[in-house]
Amino acid sequence: MERLTGLDASFLYLETGTQHLHVCALLVLDPAAEGAPYSFDTFKAELGRRLPLVPQMRRRVREVPLNLDHPVWVADPDFDLDHHIRLVRAPSPCGHEELARLVGEIASTPMDRNRPLWQMFVVEGLDDGKVAVICKYHHAAVDGITGTNMMMHLCDIEPGAARVDTVDSAPADPAPATWKLLAEAAIRFPGRAGVLGMVPKTVGMLAGFAQRRRNNQAGMAIPLTAPRTPFNRAIGARRAVAFTATDLDAIKEIKTAFGVKVNDVVLTVVGGVLRTYLDKHGELPDKSLIASVPVSVHGSTRHTEGINKVSSLFSELGTDIDDPVARLRAVAAANRDAKDEHDLIGADFLQDWSKYAPPNVFRLASRAYSALKLAEHHPVVHNLVVSNVPGPPVPLYFLGVKVDAMYPFGPVFHGAGLTVTVLSNNGDLDFGFIACADLMPDVDVLADAVPQVIDELLTAARASD
Repeated sequence: MERLTGLDASFLYLETGTQHLHVCALLVLDPAAEGAPYSFDTFKAELGRRLPLVPQMRRRVREVPLNLDHPVWVADPDFDLDHHIRLVRAPSPCGHEELARLVGEIASTPMDRNRPLWQMFVVEGLDDGKVAVICKYHHAAVDGITGTNMMMHLCDIEPGAARVDTVDSAPADPAPATWKLLAEAAIRFPGRAGVLGMVPKTVGMLAGFAQRRRNNQAGMAIPLTAPRTPFNRAIGARRAVAFTATDLDAIKEIKTAFGVKVNDVVLTVVGGVLRTYLDKHGELPDKSLIASVPVSVHGSTRHTEGINKVSSLFSELGTDIDDPVARLRAVAAANRDAKDEHDLIGADFLQDWSKYAPPNVFRLASRAYSALKLAEHHPVVHNLVVSNVPGPPVPLYFLGVKVDAMYPFGPVFHGAGLTVTVLSNNGDLDFGFIACADLMPDVDVLADAVPQVIDELLTAARASD
């Protein structure tokens, strides 16, 4: 038995009927490439064989009675692989658009909390003869780093890798008795008073930020100052998805030419795409859009327990700047300032606060916020989430089959109905766009605009030589 940290549990508390807090990934596999022969039965058998390497995939959530404390992870005594991996026959025809629609449908349904919080949908019958795997994990169970590590246990870096037999020798933990969960909750309850120690720390931090602004010192973009756009409203349950692959070398060439970082280029591309989209819809604000950018703190936090080790900074995307090079320079400068101020906050701030979150208060507040559509009645915190996750620099073979592309999709939130996740993959940079379908049904327009925005920056980079 292992207790969820406050941050891990918060992804359960924040979930409502319309705000699904799972993450998805679309893997496109090439059965014709060198690697293991493909059939669904052998594919599923290989997954089952490797599960002992990833014991967290056989754990489910057990809630504490009356929600008096954070839930615990327990081994699922009724684990059923057939529930977690399913064969899906692709619609005919099934090209790019149809596959994106299928990912959106799968992303639109919540997960069963009575089972381990993951599923895979294997899609056969794509027009090009390839096979797609749509993976779905709850954010309480993975973040960017732990999700990547989990996937690596299911992958090889060369075809025909030696199959090492795995033995599921670890006995399942007995389910904790109800009295034990209640007793531990009672013992831990006084520790929630630790939240009082966070208050002066937070007030002091905010006062320091205000003082720096009065001294005209730059910092990260300020939450609650973002302009409102059509996708900054309360979200519905349906998701719209789009994806595109780009050349990582082109991104690196732009980075080198202008002396910036890859993440600066990624955010500039996202800013350029959104500027084009909002301008066409007649909704382009005069102020820059603000993105919430997750930052992994796995290497810097003092917290050793838990899965999600992440912080966040707020960055302007330069959507108010027409010239792509000027936008890139502005985004790079804003990111430097944001990173400096983020470092002052510290790697542990979000985890420290969430540690003391009372489960029932958190759940009730989340449901009230959703039901009352409060996201539409206060200033916009941030416009969207943009996450850039480092991926494998070499070819991968997922359960023995060559990976051709890997597109990630994060959750969307009330008030920020669009998330862009970018993953580097063997020389490509794969963009995944997911949005509330009620607010942005034409999210594919964003994906279609990515190559042109990159080409504009690449042309400017080569002209600057």
